[in-house]
Amino acid sequence: MDSVVHFEIPAKNTKRASDFYTKAFGWQITQFPNFEYWMIGTTKTDKEGRPSSPGAINGGMGKKEGVLQVPTITIAVEDIDATLKSIAKLGGKVAEGKRPIGEMGFSAYFTDTEGNVIGLYQNARK
Repeated sequence: MDSVVHFEIPAKNTKRASDFYTKAFGWQITQFPNFEYWMIGTTKTDKEGRPSSPGAINGGMGKKEGVLQVPTITIAVEDIDATLKSIAKLGGKVAEGKRPIGEMGFSAYFTDTEGNVIGLYQNARK
C-alpha cells in the first residue's frame, strides 16, 4: 500500500506564510538549499529526517504557481513512471511529469478523476 508522506502548501508570499504557520502552530520552516522551496517540520524526526511519531508527516511550501495552487498531499510510490501509466489507464491525467528533486528522488503530479491534483514521490535510493 502506498502511503501519504508529505503535504505542500502554496504561498503567494512565502515570508508571510512562514510567519503565519510558525506562529499559529509552532512549525519549523526552513528554505531548502538551492531551491525556491521551504521545508515544513510539523513533528520530531529521526536521524534520517523521517517523522518519529507514527502517522505524522512533514511538508513543504512553494510559490503559488503551476500545479501548486491549493494544498496538496504527496504519495510515496516505488516507480513514478509505472504509477503515472496506471493513473492514465484509470482516467487520471499527468499534471506535471517526473522531475528530479536534487539527489533525494523524483516528483510528479497527477489530476485524479475528480479534478484533484495529487503529488507523487519516488525515493532515489531503492
